[in-house]
Amino acid sequence: MLHFYLAGINNQNFLMRDRETGTWWQQITGKAIYGPLQGVALELVLSDELTFGEWRTESPSGQVLAPVVKYTKEYDSNWEPDVAKLPVVISFPGTELKSRDVVIGLTIGGAARAYPWDTFAKQSPILDRVNGTPVLLVLGADGKSFRVFVSRIDGRDAEFFLRAPESATDSNQWNLVDASTASQWNFQGCATSGSALGKCLDQTPALKDYWFDWRNYHPETTLYKH
Repeated sequence: MLHFYLAGINNQNFLMRDRETGTWWQQITGKAIYGPLQGVALELVLSDELTFGEWRTESPSGQVLAPVVKYTKEYDSNWEPDVAKLPVVISFPGTELKSRDVVIGLTIGGAARAYPWDTFAKQSPILDRVNGTPVLLVLGADGKSFRVFVSRIDGRDAEFFLRAPESATDSNQWNLVDASTASQWNFQGCATSGSALGKCLDQTPALKDYWFDWRNYHPETTLYKH
């Protein structure tokens, strides 16, 4: 087991260092870039980026990590807006996106693709194929939370769409339906009605990031266009 601490910043992406070997690690890739373990990569653990409201709905008995009381005054409550004003250290002139445009980045079988957040928010759900794998990107009812799934049911490629609310009273209801079985699916990727009831889609890791940062560490990335 390794224990990590914040050791520095590289291109506005923090560097970690482990106490056991003194190796330096890059946050976004999880790879050791200097030290005894150079070249080793940490195993990625699936995680979500959700609003507290969405998470609380899904995990009503969940626990929240409390701040360390003696350091509370040192926490920056406006960190992201402040950082967004800083000039970027690296840029990629000639690309279609600005350096600080937000993207959803994912990698499947070594192939990387970035989805501009503004495009995703307008088109959700997005059906795409990355390195031969069908993927489904969905935006939560809160307009902020998102998840990415492998778009297959029982090993077969599947198409999904959002069904319009049936009445004004359920305008916030999230109704994802697949085209093959007409089953309804929730934001966790599980069927809640229809012949697919009880089945769940496989979720795949995805990262919400600035374009310059994603592009820097995934130089061969493609950009979703539709």
